[in-house]
Amino acid sequence: MHVARLSLTDFRNYRSAELSIEPGATVIVGRNGQGKTNLVEAVGYLATLGSHRVSSDQALIRAGADAAIVRALLSSGGREVLLELQLNRLGANRAQVNRAAAKPRDLPRYAHTVLFAPEDLAIVRGEPSVRRRMLDGLLVQRMPRLAGVMADYDRVLKQRNSLLKSARARGLPASQLTTLDIWDERLVELGAELIDRRDDLVSELRAPLAAAYRSIVDDDHRPELQHVLSIDGADPDDETTDAAAASSTGGTAEAGVGRATTAERFSAALTSLRRKELERGVTLAGPHRDDVLLLLNGLPAKGYASHGESWSFALALRLASAELLRRDSSTGDPVLVLDDVFAELDRLRRERLAAAVGGYEQVLITAAVLEDVPEPLSHRVIRIAAGEVVDVPEPSTDDGAEPHREAAASVGPAVAESMPSEASGV
Repeated sequence: MHVARLSLTDFRNYRSAELSIEPGATVIVGRNGQGKTNLVEAVGYLATLGSHRVSSDQALIRAGADAAIVRALLSSGGREVLLELQLNRLGANRAQVNRAAAKPRDLPRYAHTVLFAPEDLAIVRGEPSVRRRMLDGLLVQRMPRLAGVMADYDRVLKQRNSLLKSARARGLPASQLTTLDIWDERLVELGAELIDRRDDLVSELRAPLAAAYRSIVDDDHRPELQHVLSIDGADPDDETTDAAAASSTGGTAEAGVGRATTAERFSAALTSLRRKELERGVTLAGPHRDDVLLLLNGLPAKGYASHGESWSFALALRLASAELLRRDSSTGDPVLVLDDVFAELDRLRRERLAAAVGGYEQVLITAAVLEDVPEPLSHRVIRIAAGEVVDVPEPSTDDGAEPHREAAASVGPAVAESMPSEASGV
């Protein structure tokens, strides 16, 4: 699959932008703050229904505008599909697939991307929420219906937390909170499915992770993943959890296998934590408090891995994610997006990453300096300045060298007609 055309209206700093993009590698070049990342952020949003930079859709709508529109024409095996998404400042977002009304959560069925970004270092060194977001973004692309399950779980969690806070403020005992049992039942139903799906994903990632890590490092540091579950007693907010989990199966998904179903363990955890939850006014067990322990040579990568090893682990996780999507997708390769990544890497890792991604159908790369991008990936270039796509003359070929070929910077009239620009058109 590749993005053949991309159109933005009032998205981030773009009043309007139209692009034609070819398969293969394309570099989007511009100084910091000009809007190059905004282009690939729009592509990523269609696949994951989220941004890798902000948690709120409001930040994606250009200042002064009521809505932002993203349109992408995707091509796969000679077939095309037009995805359109309208992000509204007020009211629900709206979507279309081939001009037919659809739900936004339907879009990941068609758009598959894997995004590499400087923020990925936080997957290894950051908080549990970063690793949960990584897993959930991949899950939604592989099983789009889980976007609805996640949204429903978040709503039930908020309702349950609101009830716990109210009970704490009023000093009500657990015996008077019969309503809590109703929320518990729904929380367990939704949460158990998310836990099981994440657990399956962690297991599937292990083999491609090991292969991807070796391709980047050319050494076997035994990268490993362990799913750390709060329903089995783990507390990801406790700084000692990583070290404890590395030397014990307690709190990991494997510890619960054969004992009881996930739903049964979840229910038991809520029952045992009821008093603590009333004291604190929050839900203390569930997929919203789980983590994934990353190990290198049997030790937690967070705290033990060097800067280079941490980068290699993060890159390997993204490559492993891409491999799963490539293996399972009926639409072919996912679009790989490398957002300012090469500037963060040393020469060897740049070359190895370039070799690892070179075989994918489409790779979109952003860079402040074109020279940061390895030569095999830098033959097609789009240049960005102040929220606009600018045309740059092709360099002279007098020296006999192959020139960088500027990617098409606008769509023609036929495309413009197939992509109406009115905000009300979605």
